[in-house]
Amino acid sequence: MSNTVLNSHNVDAIESKSDEPEFDFKEYYSKEKTLALRDSYIPYCTELFYRDNPIKIVRCQGTYMYDQLGNKYLDCINNVAHVGHCHPYVCSQIYKQMGACATNNRYLHDNTVVLAEKLAKTLPKGLEQMFYTNSGSESNDLAIRLARQYTGNYDILVLDNAYHGHLTTLFELSTYKFKKANTMMKAPEHVPIPDVYRGKYRDVDYNNDIEKVCQLYVDNVRQIVEEVESRGRRIAIFFIESLQSCGGQIIYPKGYLKQVFNYLQSKGILCLVDEVQTGFGRTGTHYWAFQSYEEDIVPDFVTMGKSMGNGFPVSGLVTRRDITQKFDINGIEYFNTYGGNPVSCRAAIAVMDVIEKEKLMENALNIGNYLIKKLKEIGEKYDIIGDVRGRGLFIGVEIVRDGKTREPGIEEAHEIKYKLREHMIIVSLDGPDHNVIKFKSPMCFSNVDADFFCEKLEIVVRECQKKKEEKQ
Repeated sequence: MSNTVLNSHNVDAIESKSDEPEFDFKEYYSKEKTLALRDSYIPYCTELFYRDNPIKIVRCQGTYMYDQLGNKYLDCINNVAHVGHCHPYVCSQIYKQMGACATNNRYLHDNTVVLAEKLAKTLPKGLEQMFYTNSGSESNDLAIRLARQYTGNYDILVLDNAYHGHLTTLFELSTYKFKKANTMMKAPEHVPIPDVYRGKYRDVDYNNDIEKVCQLYVDNVRQIVEEVESRGRRIAIFFIESLQSCGGQIIYPKGYLKQVFNYLQSKGILCLVDEVQTGFGRTGTHYWAFQSYEEDIVPDFVTMGKSMGNGFPVSGLVTRRDITQKFDINGIEYFNTYGGNPVSCRAAIAVMDVIEKEKLMENALNIGNYLIKKLKEIGEKYDIIGDVRGRGLFIGVEIVRDGKTREPGIEEAHEIKYKLREHMIIVSLDGPDHNVIKFKSPMCFSNVDADFFCEKLEIVVRECQKKKEEKQ
Protein backbone atom coordinates (compact mmCIF):
# COMPACT_ATOMS: atom_id res chain seq x y z
CA MET A 1 0.00 0.00 0.00
CA SER A 2 1.43 3.38 -1.02
CA ASN A 3 2.17 6.21 1.45
CA THR A 4 -0.39 8.37 -0.34
CA VAL A 5 -3.14 5.84 0.35
CA LEU A 6 -1.98 5.27 3.92
CA ASN A 7 -1.97 8.99 4.64
CA SER A 8 -5.58 9.26 3.51
CA HIS A 9 -6.72 6.67 6.04
CA ASN A 10 -8.50 7.62 9.21
CA VAL A 11 -6.24 5.73 11.60
CA ASP A 12 -6.23 5.05 15.32
CA ALA A 13 -9.97 5.28 15.86
CA ILE A 14 -9.33 2.74 18.60
CA GLU A 15 -6.43 3.60 20.88
CA SER A 16 -3.60 1.12 21.32
CA LYS A 17 -0.93 1.02 23.99
CA SER A 18 1.90 1.05 21.48
CA ASP A 19 2.62 2.18 17.95
CA GLU A 20 2.86 -1.44 16.85
CA PRO A 21 0.12 -3.44 18.58
CA GLU A 22 0.12 -7.22 18.28
CA PHE A 23 -3.14 -7.09 16.34
CA ASP A 24 -4.42 -4.50 13.91
CA PHE A 25 -7.41 -2.65 15.37
CA LYS A 26 -6.93 0.43 13.22
CA GLU A 27 -9.76 1.97 11.28
CA TYR A 28 -8.39 3.00 7.90
CA TYR A 29 -11.56 4.75 6.71
CA SER A 30 -14.46 6.47 8.39
CA LYS A 31 -17.62 4.39 8.62
CA GLU A 32 -19.23 6.58 5.98
CA LYS A 33 -16.36 6.09 3.53
CA THR A 34 -16.22 2.35 4.17
CA LEU A 35 -19.93 2.12 3.42
CA ALA A 36 -19.57 4.22 0.28
CA LEU A 37 -16.71 2.03 -0.97
CA ARG A 38 -18.70 -1.09 -0.21
CA ASP A 39 -21.58 0.27 -2.25
CA SER A 40 -19.15 0.85 -5.11
CA TYR A 41 -17.28 -2.44 -5.08
CA ILE A 42 -19.36 -5.08 -3.27
CA PRO A 43 -22.57 -6.29 -4.97
CA TYR A 44 -25.71 -5.08 -3.22
CA CYS A 45 -27.04 -8.65 -3.14
CA THR A 46 -24.23 -9.51 -0.70
CA GLU A 47 -25.97 -9.55 2.67
CA LEU A 48 -25.19 -6.76 5.12
CA PHE A 49 -26.65 -6.81 8.62
CA TYR A 50 -28.70 -3.73 9.57
CA ARG A 51 -28.32 -2.33 6.06
CA ASP A 52 -30.03 0.99 6.89
CA ASN A 53 -27.38 1.64 9.53
CA PRO A 54 -24.78 -1.15 9.50
CA ILE A 55 -22.37 -1.81 12.36
CA LYS A 56 -18.68 -1.42 11.55
CA ILE A 57 -16.83 -4.07 13.54
CA VAL A 58 -13.10 -3.64 14.13
CA ARG A 59 -12.41 -5.93 17.08
CA CYS A 60 -13.86 -9.06 18.65
CA GLN A 61 -13.18 -11.01 21.83
CA GLY A 62 -15.08 -13.86 23.49
CA THR A 63 -18.80 -13.19 23.14
CA TYR A 64 -18.38 -9.51 22.24
CA MET A 65 -17.84 -7.45 19.10
CA TYR A 66 -16.60 -3.84 19.12
CA ASP A 67 -17.33 -1.09 16.64
CA GLN A 68 -15.03 1.73 15.51
CA LEU A 69 -16.13 3.88 18.46
CA GLY A 70 -15.36 1.18 21.01
CA ASN A 71 -19.03 0.26 21.61
CA LYS A 72 -19.40 -3.32 22.83
CA TYR A 73 -22.09 -5.60 21.36
CA LEU A 74 -23.14 -8.97 22.77
CA ASP A 75 -22.96 -11.47 19.89
CA CYS A 76 -25.83 -13.96 20.05
CA ILE A 77 -25.61 -15.35 16.53
CA ASN A 78 -22.01 -16.03 15.55
CA ASN A 79 -21.73 -19.81 15.46
CA VAL A 80 -18.49 -19.48 13.47
CA ALA A 81 -16.57 -18.09 16.45
CA HIS A 82 -17.44 -21.35 18.18
CA VAL A 83 -15.09 -21.23 21.17
CA GLY A 84 -15.21 -17.43 21.38
CA HIS A 85 -14.06 -14.66 19.08
CA CYS A 86 -10.29 -14.52 18.57
CA HIS A 87 -9.57 -17.27 21.09
CA PRO A 88 -5.90 -16.78 22.01
CA TYR A 89 -5.00 -20.48 21.90
CA VAL A 90 -6.59 -21.02 18.47
CA CYS A 91 -4.95 -17.86 17.13
CA SER A 92 -1.53 -18.89 18.43
CA GLN A 93 -1.81 -22.39 16.94
CA ILE A 94 -2.72 -20.97 13.52
CA TYR A 95 0.17 -18.50 13.72
CA LYS A 96 2.70 -21.19 14.71
CA GLN A 97 1.64 -23.54 11.93
CA MET A 98 1.48 -20.79 9.30
CA GLY A 99 5.08 -19.90 10.08
CA ALA A 100 6.22 -23.51 9.89
CA CYS A 101 4.46 -25.13 6.95
CA ALA A 102 1.46 -24.13 4.85
CA THR A 103 1.11 -26.41 1.82
CA ASN A 104 -1.51 -28.75 0.37
CA ASN A 105 -2.45 -32.21 1.63
CA ARG A 106 -0.82 -34.10 -1.26
CA TYR A 107 2.19 -34.20 1.06
CA LEU A 108 2.28 -36.18 4.29
CA HIS A 109 1.65 -34.08 7.38
CA ASP A 110 0.67 -35.14 10.89
CA ASN A 111 -2.08 -32.53 11.25
CA THR A 112 -4.11 -34.17 8.46
CA VAL A 113 -4.34 -37.51 10.26
CA VAL A 114 -4.41 -36.18 13.84
CA LEU A 115 -7.58 -34.24 13.04
CA ALA A 116 -9.18 -37.11 11.10
CA GLU A 117 -8.56 -39.49 14.00
CA LYS A 118 -9.97 -37.03 16.56
CA LEU A 119 -13.12 -36.56 14.47
CA ALA A 120 -13.61 -40.29 13.84
CA LYS A 121 -13.61 -40.94 17.59
CA THR A 122 -16.65 -38.67 17.98
CA LEU A 123 -18.71 -40.44 15.29
CA PRO A 124 -20.45 -43.83 14.94
CA LYS A 125 -18.24 -46.76 14.02
CA GLY A 126 -17.56 -46.97 10.30
CA LEU A 127 -17.67 -43.24 9.68
CA GLU A 128 -13.94 -42.76 9.39
CA GLN A 129 -13.12 -41.64 5.84
CA MET A 130 -12.44 -37.89 5.83
CA PHE A 131 -12.55 -35.52 2.87
CA TYR A 132 -11.29 -32.02 3.69
CA THR A 133 -12.85 -28.97 2.03
CA ASN A 134 -13.01 -25.22 2.61
CA SER A 135 -16.74 -24.76 3.25
CA GLY A 136 -19.88 -26.65 4.12
CA SER A 137 -21.11 -25.96 0.60
CA GLU A 138 -18.12 -27.81 -0.88
CA SER A 139 -18.66 -30.73 1.50
CA ASN A 140 -22.32 -31.08 0.60
CA ASP A 141 -21.58 -30.81 -3.11
CA LEU A 142 -18.96 -33.55 -2.85
CA ALA A 143 -21.48 -35.78 -1.05
CA ILE A 144 -23.79 -35.53 -4.06
CA ARG A 145 -20.98 -36.74 -6.36
CA LEU A 146 -20.17 -39.62 -4.04
CA ALA A 147 -23.81 -40.66 -3.62
CA ARG A 148 -24.52 -40.64 -7.34
CA GLN A 149 -21.36 -42.58 -8.06
CA TYR A 150 -22.08 -45.15 -5.33
CA THR A 151 -25.80 -45.72 -5.96
CA GLY A 152 -26.00 -45.14 -9.68
CA ASN A 153 -29.06 -43.01 -9.00
CA TYR A 154 -29.44 -39.29 -9.55
CA ASP A 155 -32.30 -37.61 -7.67
CA ILE A 156 -32.05 -35.91 -4.29
CA LEU A 157 -34.56 -35.67 -1.44
CA VAL A 158 -34.47 -32.73 0.94
CA LEU A 159 -36.58 -31.07 3.63
CA ASP A 160 -38.66 -28.04 2.83
CA ASN A 161 -37.09 -24.74 4.02
CA ALA A 162 -33.66 -26.40 4.04
CA TYR A 163 -30.37 -24.61 3.59
CA HIS A 164 -27.30 -26.60 2.51
CA GLY A 165 -25.08 -24.04 0.77
CA HIS A 166 -24.62 -21.56 -2.03
CA LEU A 167 -23.15 -23.63 -4.89
CA THR A 168 -25.44 -24.22 -7.85
CA THR A 169 -26.15 -27.85 -6.92
CA LEU A 170 -26.99 -26.80 -3.36
CA PHE A 171 -28.99 -23.72 -4.21
CA GLU A 172 -31.42 -26.06 -5.92
CA LEU A 173 -31.61 -28.12 -2.72
CA SER A 174 -31.89 -25.14 -0.39
CA THR A 175 -35.60 -24.46 -0.67
CA TYR A 176 -35.16 -21.73 1.98
CA LYS A 177 -33.42 -19.73 -0.78
CA PHE A 178 -34.66 -21.48 -3.94
CA LYS A 179 -38.34 -20.59 -3.46
CA LYS A 180 -37.47 -16.89 -3.37
CA ALA A 181 -35.56 -16.97 -6.64
CA ASN A 182 -36.84 -16.27 -10.12
CA THR A 183 -35.00 -19.14 -11.75
CA MET A 184 -35.49 -21.85 -14.34
CA MET A 185 -33.56 -24.43 -12.33
CA LYS A 186 -35.27 -27.69 -11.41
CA ALA A 187 -36.90 -27.67 -7.99
CA PRO A 188 -35.74 -30.54 -5.75
CA GLU A 189 -37.90 -33.35 -4.45
CA HIS A 190 -38.73 -32.07 -0.98
CA VAL A 191 -40.68 -33.34 2.01
CA PRO A 192 -42.53 -31.23 4.59
CA ILE A 193 -40.44 -29.97 7.47
CA PRO A 194 -41.46 -31.89 10.63
CA ASP A 195 -42.27 -28.69 12.52
CA VAL A 196 -44.81 -29.52 15.22
CA TYR A 197 -45.47 -25.83 15.97
CA ARG A 198 -46.09 -24.36 12.50
CA GLY A 199 -45.76 -27.21 10.02
CA LYS A 200 -48.22 -29.18 7.93
CA TYR A 201 -49.16 -31.23 11.00
CA ARG A 202 -49.25 -29.19 14.22
CA ASP A 203 -49.33 -30.37 17.82
CA VAL A 204 -52.50 -28.38 18.65
CA ASP A 205 -54.38 -30.02 15.77
CA TYR A 206 -53.74 -33.50 17.20
CA ASN A 207 -54.29 -32.93 20.93
CA ASN A 208 -50.55 -32.56 21.42
CA ASP A 209 -50.02 -36.20 20.44
CA ILE A 210 -46.44 -35.72 19.20
CA GLU A 211 -46.02 -39.43 18.41
CA LYS A 212 -48.97 -39.28 16.01
CA VAL A 213 -47.73 -36.03 14.46
CA CYS A 214 -44.30 -37.61 13.98
CA GLN A 215 -45.83 -40.62 12.23
CA LEU A 216 -47.74 -38.38 9.82
CA TYR A 217 -44.48 -36.66 8.81
CA VAL A 218 -42.73 -40.04 8.40
CA ASP A 219 -45.61 -41.30 6.25
CA ASN A 220 -45.21 -38.20 4.08
CA VAL A 221 -41.63 -39.21 3.32
CA ARG A 222 -42.76 -42.70 2.25
CA GLN A 223 -45.53 -41.26 0.05
CA ILE A 224 -43.19 -38.83 -1.70
CA VAL A 225 -40.50 -41.45 -2.34
CA GLU A 226 -43.13 -43.81 -3.77
CA GLU A 227 -44.48 -41.03 -5.99
CA VAL A 228 -40.98 -40.19 -7.27
CA GLU A 229 -40.29 -43.84 -8.05
CA SER A 230 -43.65 -44.18 -9.83
CA ARG A 231 -42.30 -41.63 -12.33
CA GLY A 232 -39.32 -43.86 -13.01
CA ARG A 233 -36.95 -41.72 -10.95
CA ARG A 234 -34.52 -43.02 -8.34
CA ILE A 235 -33.23 -41.11 -5.32
CA ALA A 236 -29.51 -41.26 -4.50
CA ILE A 237 -29.35 -39.25 -1.28
CA PHE A 238 -31.44 -37.58 1.41
CA PHE A 239 -30.15 -34.30 2.89
CA ILE A 240 -31.20 -33.11 6.34
CA GLU A 241 -29.87 -30.60 8.83
CA SER A 242 -29.69 -32.27 12.23
CA LEU A 243 -31.53 -29.25 13.62
CA GLN A 244 -32.97 -27.02 10.93
CA SER A 245 -31.44 -23.58 11.30
CA CYS A 246 -32.41 -21.13 8.56
CA GLY A 247 -35.84 -22.75 8.42
CA GLY A 248 -36.59 -21.44 11.91
CA GLN A 249 -34.50 -23.28 14.55
CA ILE A 250 -36.58 -26.46 14.27
CA ILE A 251 -36.22 -29.47 16.58
CA TYR A 252 -37.70 -32.61 15.01
CA PRO A 253 -40.08 -34.85 17.00
CA LYS A 254 -38.48 -37.84 18.66
CA GLY A 255 -38.46 -40.85 16.37
CA TYR A 256 -38.55 -38.91 13.11
CA LEU A 257 -34.89 -39.24 12.12
CA LYS A 258 -34.67 -42.88 13.16
CA GLN A 259 -37.78 -43.97 11.22
CA VAL A 260 -36.95 -41.93 8.13
CA PHE A 261 -33.34 -43.15 8.01
CA ASN A 262 -34.42 -46.79 8.50
CA TYR A 263 -36.90 -46.52 5.64
CA LEU A 264 -34.62 -44.71 3.20
CA GLN A 265 -31.52 -46.78 3.92
CA SER A 266 -33.57 -49.98 3.46
CA LYS A 267 -34.23 -48.76 -0.09
CA GLY A 268 -30.57 -48.05 -0.78
CA ILE A 269 -30.98 -44.27 -0.41
CA LEU A 270 -28.00 -42.71 1.37
CA CYS A 271 -28.64 -40.32 4.26
CA LEU A 272 -26.62 -37.20 5.00
CA VAL A 273 -26.75 -35.13 8.19
CA ASP A 274 -25.61 -31.56 7.73
CA GLU A 275 -23.85 -30.49 10.95
CA VAL A 276 -22.36 -27.29 9.51
CA GLN A 277 -24.38 -25.09 11.87
CA THR A 278 -24.96 -27.49 14.75
CA GLY A 279 -21.86 -29.62 15.27
CA PHE A 280 -18.95 -29.62 17.70
CA GLY A 281 -20.99 -29.88 20.90
CA ARG A 282 -23.49 -27.06 20.39
CA THR A 283 -26.42 -29.08 21.78
CA GLY A 284 -24.48 -29.64 25.01
CA THR A 285 -25.33 -33.32 25.36
CA HIS A 286 -23.53 -34.76 22.32
CA TYR A 287 -20.74 -33.79 19.97
CA TRP A 288 -23.04 -33.92 16.94
CA ALA A 289 -26.63 -32.74 16.97
CA PHE A 290 -27.97 -35.87 15.24
CA GLN A 291 -26.76 -37.83 18.28
CA SER A 292 -28.85 -35.64 20.61
CA TYR A 293 -32.01 -37.46 19.53
CA GLU A 294 -30.51 -40.54 21.25
CA GLU A 295 -31.85 -42.91 18.62
CA ASP A 296 -28.65 -44.72 17.57
CA ILE A 297 -28.81 -43.03 14.18
CA VAL A 298 -25.99 -43.91 11.77
CA PRO A 299 -25.95 -41.62 8.72
CA ASP A 300 -23.98 -42.40 5.59
CA PHE A 301 -22.46 -38.91 5.44
CA VAL A 302 -21.76 -36.19 7.99
CA THR A 303 -20.79 -32.73 6.76
CA MET A 304 -19.21 -30.09 8.98
CA GLY A 305 -17.80 -26.57 8.75
CA LYS A 306 -18.34 -23.02 10.07
CA SER A 307 -17.39 -23.57 13.72
CA MET A 308 -14.72 -26.12 12.80
CA GLY A 309 -11.92 -23.54 12.56
CA ASN A 310 -13.32 -20.75 14.76
CA GLY A 311 -13.18 -18.37 11.82
CA PHE A 312 -10.41 -20.06 9.85
CA PRO A 313 -11.81 -21.73 6.70
CA VAL A 314 -11.90 -25.49 7.18
CA SER A 315 -14.68 -27.99 6.54
CA GLY A 316 -15.11 -31.65 5.92
CA LEU A 317 -17.16 -34.63 4.85
CA VAL A 318 -17.00 -37.94 6.70
CA THR A 319 -18.32 -41.18 5.20
CA ARG A 320 -17.74 -44.93 4.97
CA ARG A 321 -14.84 -46.69 3.28
CA ASP A 322 -17.05 -48.66 0.86
CA ILE A 323 -18.42 -45.36 -0.47
CA THR A 324 -15.00 -43.79 -1.00
CA GLN A 325 -13.70 -47.00 -2.61
CA LYS A 326 -16.25 -46.56 -5.40
CA PHE A 327 -14.33 -43.41 -6.37
CA ASP A 328 -11.08 -45.42 -6.34
CA ILE A 329 -12.51 -48.24 -8.47
CA ASN A 330 -13.75 -45.80 -11.08
CA GLY A 331 -10.46 -43.92 -11.14
CA ILE A 332 -11.79 -40.65 -9.78
CA GLU A 333 -9.09 -38.83 -7.84
CA TYR A 334 -9.99 -36.12 -5.33
CA PHE A 335 -7.87 -33.05 -4.72
CA ASN A 336 -8.65 -29.73 -3.09
CA THR A 337 -5.97 -27.01 -3.19
CA TYR A 338 -6.60 -25.64 0.29
CA GLY A 339 -8.73 -28.39 1.79
CA GLY A 340 -6.92 -30.16 4.61
CA ASN A 341 -3.82 -27.97 4.54
CA PRO A 342 -1.72 -28.12 7.72
CA VAL A 343 -2.86 -24.67 8.92
CA SER A 344 -6.60 -25.31 8.60
CA CYS A 345 -6.21 -28.71 10.25
CA ARG A 346 -4.22 -27.13 13.08
CA ALA A 347 -7.03 -24.61 13.59
CA ALA A 348 -9.62 -27.39 13.84
CA ILE A 349 -7.44 -29.43 16.20
CA ALA A 350 -7.11 -26.35 18.42
CA VAL A 351 -10.89 -25.83 18.43
CA MET A 352 -11.47 -29.43 19.53
CA ASP A 353 -8.81 -29.06 22.23
CA VAL A 354 -10.46 -25.91 23.59
CA ILE A 355 -13.92 -27.54 23.60
CA GLU A 356 -12.50 -30.30 25.79
CA LYS A 357 -10.19 -28.27 28.05
CA GLU A 358 -12.68 -25.47 28.73
CA LYS A 359 -15.63 -27.88 29.05
CA LEU A 360 -17.63 -25.93 26.50
CA MET A 361 -20.13 -28.72 25.87
CA GLU A 362 -20.99 -28.67 29.55
CA ASN A 363 -21.26 -24.89 29.37
CA ALA A 364 -23.55 -25.12 26.34
CA LEU A 365 -25.83 -27.52 28.21
CA ASN A 366 -25.95 -25.55 31.45
CA ILE A 367 -26.24 -22.07 29.96
CA GLY A 368 -28.59 -23.32 27.25
CA ASN A 369 -30.96 -24.86 29.80
CA TYR A 370 -30.77 -21.73 31.94
CA LEU A 371 -31.46 -19.49 28.96
CA ILE A 372 -34.35 -21.58 27.64
CA LYS A 373 -35.95 -21.59 31.11
CA LYS A 374 -35.71 -17.80 31.39
CA LEU A 375 -36.99 -17.28 27.84
CA LYS A 376 -39.99 -19.51 28.50
CA GLU A 377 -40.74 -17.50 31.64
CA ILE A 378 -40.75 -14.34 29.53
CA GLY A 379 -42.94 -16.11 26.97
CA GLU A 380 -45.55 -16.87 29.62
CA LYS A 381 -45.93 -13.13 30.28
CA TYR A 382 -46.22 -11.89 26.69
CA ASP A 383 -48.50 -13.25 23.97
CA ILE A 384 -46.22 -12.23 21.12
CA ILE A 385 -43.78 -14.98 22.09
CA GLY A 386 -45.46 -18.00 20.55
CA ASP A 387 -42.80 -20.64 21.15
CA VAL A 388 -39.37 -21.11 22.69
CA ARG A 389 -37.44 -24.16 21.52
CA GLY A 390 -33.87 -25.32 21.50
CA ARG A 391 -31.06 -27.59 22.60
CA GLY A 392 -27.96 -26.25 24.28
CA LEU A 393 -26.93 -23.01 22.60
CA PHE A 394 -29.17 -23.59 19.58
CA ILE A 395 -32.39 -21.72 20.39
CA GLY A 396 -35.33 -20.19 18.55
CA VAL A 397 -37.88 -17.70 19.86
CA GLU A 398 -40.90 -17.54 17.56
CA ILE A 399 -42.71 -14.20 17.48
CA VAL A 400 -46.43 -14.28 16.66
CA ARG A 401 -49.15 -11.72 16.13
CA ASP A 402 -51.81 -13.99 17.59
CA GLY A 403 -51.05 -16.74 20.09
CA LYS A 404 -54.11 -18.80 19.16
CA THR A 405 -53.84 -18.68 15.37
CA ARG A 406 -50.02 -18.55 15.49
CA GLU A 407 -50.02 -15.89 12.78
CA PRO A 408 -46.35 -14.91 12.27
CA GLY A 409 -45.37 -11.63 13.94
CA ILE A 410 -43.20 -10.43 11.08
CA GLU A 411 -43.21 -6.71 11.87
CA GLU A 412 -42.92 -7.37 15.58
CA ALA A 413 -39.89 -9.63 15.09
CA HIS A 414 -38.11 -7.01 13.01
CA GLU A 415 -38.85 -4.36 15.61
CA ILE A 416 -37.44 -6.58 18.37
CA LYS A 417 -34.29 -7.23 16.35
CA TYR A 418 -33.59 -3.52 15.82
CA LYS A 419 -34.53 -2.54 19.37
CA LEU A 420 -32.12 -5.13 20.75
CA ARG A 421 -29.39 -3.53 18.70
CA GLU A 422 -30.07 -0.28 20.57
CA HIS A 423 -29.39 -2.27 23.73
CA MET A 424 -26.06 -3.46 22.22
CA ILE A 425 -27.25 -6.98 21.43
CA ILE A 426 -26.89 -8.60 18.00
CA VAL A 427 -29.51 -11.13 16.92
CA SER A 428 -30.93 -12.14 13.56
CA LEU A 429 -34.18 -13.55 12.21
CA ASP A 430 -34.90 -16.77 10.37
CA GLY A 431 -37.72 -19.01 9.28
CA PRO A 432 -39.84 -18.73 6.11
CA ASP A 433 -41.55 -15.62 7.53
CA HIS A 434 -38.44 -14.23 9.25
CA ASN A 435 -40.27 -14.15 12.55
CA VAL A 436 -37.98 -16.44 14.56
CA ILE A 437 -35.23 -14.88 16.66
CA LYS A 438 -32.35 -17.28 16.24
CA PHE A 439 -29.75 -17.79 18.93
CA LYS A 440 -26.44 -19.51 18.13
CA SER A 441 -23.87 -17.71 20.24
CA PRO A 442 -20.23 -18.58 20.82
CA MET A 443 -20.01 -21.58 23.16
CA CYS A 444 -18.40 -19.53 25.93
CA PHE A 445 -21.66 -17.61 26.50
CA SER A 446 -21.96 -17.03 30.26
CA ASN A 447 -24.67 -16.64 32.89
CA VAL A 448 -23.94 -12.91 32.90
CA ASP A 449 -24.42 -12.81 29.13
CA ALA A 450 -27.67 -14.79 29.43
CA ASP A 451 -29.05 -12.50 32.14
CA PHE A 452 -28.18 -9.40 30.14
CA PHE A 453 -29.80 -10.79 27.00
CA CYS A 454 -33.00 -11.81 28.80
CA GLU A 455 -33.24 -8.53 30.70
CA LYS A 456 -33.03 -6.46 27.51
CA LEU A 457 -35.24 -8.84 25.53
CA GLU A 458 -38.02 -8.55 28.11
CA ILE A 459 -37.83 -4.75 27.99
CA VAL A 460 -38.13 -4.78 24.21
CA VAL A 461 -40.88 -7.42 24.12
CA ARG A 462 -42.86 -5.52 26.76
CA GLU A 463 -42.70 -2.35 24.65
CA CYS A 464 -43.69 -4.26 21.53
CA GLN A 465 -46.60 -5.96 23.27
CA LYS A 466 -47.84 -2.64 24.68
CA LYS A 467 -47.73 -1.03 21.25
CA LYS A 468 -49.67 -3.95 19.78
CA GLU A 469 -52.35 -3.71 22.49
CA GLU A 470 -52.74 0.04 21.97
CA LYS A 471 -53.50 -0.56 18.29
CA GLN A 472 -56.32 -2.99 19.08
